[in-house]
Amino acid sequence: MACQGKQALATVAVPGVVAPVSDTPDIIPVILAGGSGTRLWPLSRTSYPKQFLRLGARTSLFQDTLIRVQAWERYAPAIVITNDEYRFMVAEQAREIGIDLQAILLEPVARNTAPAIAAAARHLADSRPEALLHVLPSDHAIVLSDAYWIAVDSAARVAAKGKLVTFGIRPTEPATGYGYIKQGEPIDAGSFVVEQFVEKPDLARAREMLASGGYLWNAGIFMFQARRFLIELGKLSPEVVKAADRAIEMAKEDLDFVRLDKEALAASPSISVDHAVFEKTKAAAVVPTDIRWSDLGSWQAVWQSSDRNDSDSLVRGPVTLSEASKVLVISEGPHVAVHGVRDLAVIATDDAVYVGLLSESESVKNVVELIRRDQAARSLVNSHRTVYQPWGSRTIMLAGERFRVNRVFIHPGQGISLQMHRHRAEHWIILRGIAEVTLDGRQKILTADQSIYIPQSARHCLANPGEEDLELVEVQSGSDLSENDVVRLVE
Repeated sequence: MACQGKQALATVAVPGVVAPVSDTPDIIPVILAGGSGTRLWPLSRTSYPKQFLRLGARTSLFQDTLIRVQAWERYAPAIVITNDEYRFMVAEQAREIGIDLQAILLEPVARNTAPAIAAAARHLADSRPEALLHVLPSDHAIVLSDAYWIAVDSAARVAAKGKLVTFGIRPTEPATGYGYIKQGEPIDAGSFVVEQFVEKPDLARAREMLASGGYLWNAGIFMFQARRFLIELGKLSPEVVKAADRAIEMAKEDLDFVRLDKEALAASPSISVDHAVFEKTKAAAVVPTDIRWSDLGSWQAVWQSSDRNDSDSLVRGPVTLSEASKVLVISEGPHVAVHGVRDLAVIATDDAVYVGLLSESESVKNVVELIRRDQAARSLVNSHRTVYQPWGSRTIMLAGERFRVNRVFIHPGQGISLQMHRHRAEHWIILRGIAEVTLDGRQKILTADQSIYIPQSARHCLANPGEEDLELVEVQSGSDLSENDVVRLVE
């Protein structure tokens, strides 16, 4: 087999609640998966942000979003918008749960949500101008219920009539971390005119709005016709539409991805869809709902949105609690023991530990900024030890001067391309699965407990011809262990 295969995505049926039947057009989910926040540090890093975290569950927030839009037969396959760095995580996490994607659009430069959504709308506008786009962040926690599907169906009905719909969550507390929407006169059953958008308020203002009624949390979830959105955006922010049109026109296909043109997209202002359209248009509508929802913007939000034990605590991973209450303790590495405390967050990974008051966990951003200024520690903000590739993943287990030990997984039918290294040698030890190694033109099959040495300047590639993941230990030694020493070759 070839050393490098193309990733295939398969479609499976996903069970879910059936929404009320209506005669509106099919709905195309547009999932925003390009955010790079570190509000859930140290689990969340720049190269592995919140949407791809599993947070102790079997599936990530991004995967939960994909599953949610498979649960209704009126949903078409989703379009995902992400950046180049996350493209393989998007493809791999979709593959893991067997969900087919309509397209993966890659943003070469971050320009906020308005240009991203405009590019998706333009991608569809010629072939499906009347299609309804359901725009969803990929890093929110939503509990499916009848109320959720009723809200989606209400939004679809009014969006099919040309309205630009946003979803509003009925507030349960005077939260200061969300923007608010004031609902106006009714439009249809379950939908209302948007009277006003309110930026994140202080506590006094939030309490005032809650007491007066009619104010909703702005969930950042939208629904509208592709053509209608582009027309309205063209009136209110024409430079965004112009840039998106050009970015799609000049886009290039790369494997399973559509790469938007960098120069064209960079010409767009960096602006949110709220500021570009919704706060200006007279066509905005809001659908209020009582769904259980959180944007998981802090460790306290994770604690609030999760099921907790008898001590009002959330515990995941190897953890022991003793006389502790109202704590959140997550460990992906060492065993963590917590005794005699309250209102505490403890997050441990294999390379960092965060400890702070749970009620003040929004201050993680301040801690991250201090770490970013520390030259010796700043890498902890950017990346984990594990890096995901189209063929699998590589985890740094141990590193020192002139050596590094990696744990490598290669998926069935996948492989590492033909390459060579001028400044390092490698030693591969097979732990599980079947390895097809090509070394200077000669092929060799290796299985568990066998190994092979790759000298400097040797032409080599590695493939997995088996039906299960190939797992191996890779020992690298030499003067340059970076990607700069990877010379890719053409067979």
